[in-house]
Amino acid sequence: MNILIAGCGIGGLAAALSLYEAGFRDLRLVEAAPAVRPRGAGVNLQPNAVRELAALGLYEQVSARAAAIARLGYHNHLGQTVWHEPRGRAAGHRYPQLAVHRGELLTILADAVTRRLGPDAIRTDAKVTGFERTGTDGLRVRLAHRREGAGVESTTEAALLIGADGIHSAVRAALYPHEGAPHSGGTVVWRGITRVRSFLGGDSMVVMGDGRWKAVVYPLAGAPGADGLVPVNWAASRAAPAGEADDRTRPVPRTAFAPHFAHWRVGDLRLREVLAGPDDIVQFPLIDRDPLPRWSFGRVTLLGDSAHAMAPMGSNATTQAIVDARALAHALAHDRADPDRALLAYDRERRPAMNRLALMSRAKGPEAVIDLACERAPHGFRHIGEVADRAELAALAEAYARAGQLDPPSANEPSPYGVPAPA
Repeated sequence: MNILIAGCGIGGLAAALSLYEAGFRDLRLVEAAPAVRPRGAGVNLQPNAVRELAALGLYEQVSARAAAIARLGYHNHLGQTVWHEPRGRAAGHRYPQLAVHRGELLTILADAVTRRLGPDAIRTDAKVTGFERTGTDGLRVRLAHRREGAGVESTTEAALLIGADGIHSAVRAALYPHEGAPHSGGTVVWRGITRVRSFLGGDSMVVMGDGRWKAVVYPLAGAPGADGLVPVNWAASRAAPAGEADDRTRPVPRTAFAPHFAHWRVGDLRLREVLAGPDDIVQFPLIDRDPLPRWSFGRVTLLGDSAHAMAPMGSNATTQAIVDARALAHALAHDRADPDRALLAYDRERRPAMNRLALMSRAKGPEAVIDLACERAPHGFRHIGEVADRAELAALAEAYARAGQLDPPSANEPSPYGVPAPA
């Protein structure tokens, strides 16, 4: 079966590797960019995604380039702890939670695709712009090529099309032509990577907020380099007042946001030091997509951000794209005679949970504990028990973990998506 994957992001590459492992050999990927570039900032891989990467034989490569996160703390702007919990193996998981540069992960996946599928598996400068059905089991997919000149298009044939082309997915737009632009809640974000001295034992992820401004910080390496420093991913954000949303992506000076965090600190982590560095910051809006009633239509389906782009409140988007890829390959491998039915089975398994998770992320997911504390105690507290009891805070954190199958009982099960290749 001739399978075409639109998009060479993490979800698309993971889908290609998963389908190859399941015995599918006629696989092609098309990417709109002129090259599969190792760009981006940090991402977190939850234990259930790390389990799936291990099933693909990539655990050692990824873990060698990542930091294992053992602790997660939510704090107010005064550095007082609202909620903290162990993560990864420290929480009883078989696999760690890994924080890794998106570019490193993308390179590992792309190299694996080239080794296993061959050097011609990925075609760049080929953006899917639409498709038509040809008969009962065929598709004619339209491609645009910027490098060859404005207006240059071609077509290619496929038996099955997987839309893994991101939040602005052309495949999704073809399936839902009247959907419109992504949803924006009015929050703007600044991101970067800075080399600093290790903080809080070197294995902690920190989320701080004051109800409107927020910062997320975590390491991207398990040990300092020769300079004694570690790369640290940071994201700062601000929720705009009603009527003042700024949905533009634009460069801004660091002074547009960094002074607000000048006195924020937790233990030996000082945000002033983390946010220092080159003044080449891009401000972008925090956007997501509304849940869909259906992902799969005949021989066409969606995965990752194309299907369920979600706010990054629970560090879940990359994880769920990988799990989508594995679930999709599993469904197709177990119903090779009827791909339409297989895609519907994948849809039924993944979509309801991802729709719930996306809406929970839009409502700030587990980070809602910070807003709760800041609303009830805007000037701080002596002990968090004065503000909320542990059961109330735990309910917020644990509901999100269950929705994403991040709880140890779920993530410690053997991969449900392993399939033997056909004889």
